[in-house]
Amino acid sequence: MGANLDITEKLQNYINDFGLILHPVQREIIDYNKTLGDIKRMQIDPTQCHFLHLIIKISNIKNVLEIGTFTGLSALSISLALPDEGKLIALDKNEETNKIALNFFKKANQDHKIKTIIKPALETLMSIRNEKFDLVFIDADKMNYKKYYEISLDLLNKEGLVIIDNVLWHGEVVNKDINDKFTKSIRDLNDFISKDKRIEKVMVPFGDGMTVCRKV
Repeated sequence: MGANLDITEKLQNYINDFGLILHPVQREIIDYNKTLGDIKRMQIDPTQCHFLHLIIKISNIKNVLEIGTFTGLSALSISLALPDEGKLIALDKNEETNKIALNFFKKANQDHKIKTIIKPALETLMSIRNEKFDLVFIDADKMNYKKYYEISLDLLNKEGLVIIDNVLWHGEVVNKDINDKFTKSIRDLNDFISKDKRIEKVMVPFGDGMTVCRKV
């Protein structure tokens, strides 16, 4: 029986070297985020950039909603994979990091595909209930994850995808001694999704863990 590898830093670098080549502006965002201290953890991992790129390409995805943008790495990764007529709506409540993200989008010549909305995501989601998307990527405040998930399913086209980041929560989801509100919220969501008959799902250990849900 096969077993998953323990991914060391050396092995991760090997994977990155032989995977998809990142756009120069993606690399610039990663380097910028390294200067931000602890909040750099809000960035997705480069392996997740590769995964999002491939999913969008093979699924012929054209319209995407992102909940949680930070400095723009995931949004740029999504936009670069979209066709020229593709569209991404990116939601975030932080005006300062949004300004930084917008500069990166423009530098990569992707700003024509990306519309950012700066306000609490739940407010925006209520205002776009009549729109439809091929993919929703959720990477925002963990306490509202279940609400984001439920609304996202309503916004999806048939056979659309919801991809949720941080579902392994630094490995703490399996530690019974850790019961803070964020860990419990992620556990509750994972349990809820595991029983949800509206979707097919798979959990993959990229970055901090991602769950891919296909609406059936």
